[in-house]
Amino acid sequence: MTCAACVGRVERKLGRLDGVAASVNLATGRATVSHPEAVSVSDLIGTVEAAGFTAELPAPPTEDPPRTTGEPAGTHQGDAGAERHRLLVTALLALPVLTLSMVPGWQFRNWQWLCFVLAAPVAVWGAAPFHTRALRGLRHGAATMDTLVSLGVAASFAWSTWALFLGGAGAPGMTMPFSLLPTGGDGSAHLYLEAAVGVPLFVLAGRRMEARARRGTGSALRALAELAAKDVAVRTADGERSIPADRLRAGDHFLVRPGERVATDGTVVDGSSALDLSLITGESRPVEAGPGSAVVGGAVNSGGLLEVRADAVGADTQLARITRLVEEAQTGKTHIQRLADTVAAVFVPAVLTVAVSVLGFWLGAGADPQAALTAAVAVLVVACPCALGLATPTALLAATGRGAQLGILVRGPQALERLRRIDTVVLDKTGTLTTGRMSVTALTARPDGPGPDRTLWLAAAVEQGSEHPLARAITAHARERHPHPGQLPPMAGDFRAEAGHGVRGAVDGHRVEVARPGDLTGLPAPLADAVRAAEAAGHTAVQVTVDGTPEAVLAVGDALRPDSYRAVEHLRRLGLRPVLATGDRAATARAVADHLAVTEVHAEVRPEDKAALVATLQEQGARVAVVGDGVNDAAALALADLGIAMGSGTDAAIGAADVTLVREDLQAIADAVRLARRTLGAIRANLAWAFGYNLVTVPLAAVGLLTPMLAAAAMSVSSLLVVGNSLRLCAWQPGSGPGNPGRRPNNTPPHRPRWETA
Repeated sequence: MTCAACVGRVERKLGRLDGVAASVNLATGRATVSHPEAVSVSDLIGTVEAAGFTAELPAPPTEDPPRTTGEPAGTHQGDAGAERHRLLVTALLALPVLTLSMVPGWQFRNWQWLCFVLAAPVAVWGAAPFHTRALRGLRHGAATMDTLVSLGVAASFAWSTWALFLGGAGAPGMTMPFSLLPTGGDGSAHLYLEAAVGVPLFVLAGRRMEARARRGTGSALRALAELAAKDVAVRTADGERSIPADRLRAGDHFLVRPGERVATDGTVVDGSSALDLSLITGESRPVEAGPGSAVVGGAVNSGGLLEVRADAVGADTQLARITRLVEEAQTGKTHIQRLADTVAAVFVPAVLTVAVSVLGFWLGAGADPQAALTAAVAVLVVACPCALGLATPTALLAATGRGAQLGILVRGPQALERLRRIDTVVLDKTGTLTTGRMSVTALTARPDGPGPDRTLWLAAAVEQGSEHPLARAITAHARERHPHPGQLPPMAGDFRAEAGHGVRGAVDGHRVEVARPGDLTGLPAPLADAVRAAEAAGHTAVQVTVDGTPEAVLAVGDALRPDSYRAVEHLRRLGLRPVLATGDRAATARAVADHLAVTEVHAEVRPEDKAALVATLQEQGARVAVVGDGVNDAAALALADLGIAMGSGTDAAIGAADVTLVREDLQAIADAVRLARRTLGAIRANLAWAFGYNLVTVPLAAVGLLTPMLAAAAMSVSSLLVVGNSLRLCAWQPGSGPGNPGRRPNNTPPHRPRWETA
């Protein structure tokens, strides 16, 4: 395929089959086809071949990385080498012809015959791909961009051949002045050999540069595909052996040494290390991994040796799902691109009609035949549906690839369009604005007691015997605060747990009790105030008593993500209205809303209530996006104008969402909105240029103000400008600007646990 007319022809041919719907992407050379079982794959391939093209099924993910080079499926290195060789030979033959034709002072005796000898191979062999595809289209009753180029080259060379042999232009000593505008009527037949060689030279060069640029737009996705490890060391009963990564099976144990990539998704069985997930999630901070930690295929091991049990392989891995989502996004089309494709479907026949009309008009008006022919050839050459076909797919290639690098996965162009237009964001609390894990948010110790660290250590020693979420939060914080992180205190003796109250035990000769506080009247003032503050924040207050004396109060709750405040602030700066909807109790919801300066709060809502809230907002005229991570959010995600799922969420939430945030950073929501706006802006600019270019240049060529050679150069430049504009998205950075304050606001509440001794 070479232009939007080719895309339209393939889609129309496939669409004529019963129950078949197809979307063809010019930039990637891929077609996404939905068909009933009654229509086989061989029928689909046969239909594409009947349209004058070739088709094949893509290789499975385990055999071949996805083609995202911007070249049609089936393009191989040999084809690229042949096209490079064709361009080189064409340039070597065409440059002398262009130089002699454009510089009258260098036109020696019989120069025109040398130009004819050099131009003949270019017009025949150099332009052979255009002639071949034009003839193939003719056999199938189709006209494409290749038809226009082939006709332009053939007409220019045929006229020049007639002029040399029969029109007097072959006379010795003949010279031909060069002008940027077509000339004629001076009594001698002019040569258009420079057009016969210039058109294929410029088009071949333009398409090669275009292909290289299109490969750039798919670079991010290729980087994802290359993250997969090629070989992996597997631990077996007989020892260790290396096998290809695609032979790894779920349940196998494999080793990841420092500097190596994790071969597939799994769980750490032995060892500890820090993993670099930046190429997968866009998160620059290393993630600590130890026994029981889940790891993602493609992550780089930055530290020690890990033994990992494979949990998912092949197409079931997170990396494969990311790649699949990005590929699916790149095959879609925006509404405005579908309009462009409709125009492109009739564009080439319309251009042919215009060219014939221009030729007939000038001849009928008594103009010189060669001037009339020049105008007609210029119309054929300058028309460019290529830019129309590349406007959306190249921008999507660049934007979805860049989004994947930033940890933002968008399902398709329709999601991009909706993402750009949303004005209300409904935010879930647990697992979205908060970490979804219980943790110690504050610790207030008695001034004259053993101190916060010692008290926390004693409490953790007792809580080790409990499986309660509060107990796990306290022991986890004790490990983090210890001078040797990760070290656990000794188990408490005489351990006892009372359901609904707390735990107690003996530690280092002290009787330690960790329980919910009772009457506050007996507590020291700082501890009583800490209990009230925890309850006001919607957290659970836990009192630590040592030998009968209250020593500290811990506030335990689901902590806000460190970036929640800035993320909500960014949304407001983008003109979006944040709404908090949670199934948690009202006090907790209000505390979170106050912390984030969110004014609209809906607490204690069930899944069906959350969906009803979305429907109510839509009835009020809002365009609603829902951000969630759990099964309880799935209905609201599906009902909303746009669903955004956290990558750490459930499969149900991710499956119902249009956008998935792989990066564990809520600011990715604002980044996604900005990327969508920038991408849609680039697509509109591309289409405006593509339509505007043809609206200006075709009339100029029709009235004789463009030579065919200049028309060929302009046509190539138009496609390059469209691809170049899309390529800018590959380097897009969220940066600082509207909706993205560079520094944290001064009133940002603290996110780390609060430790007090007064």
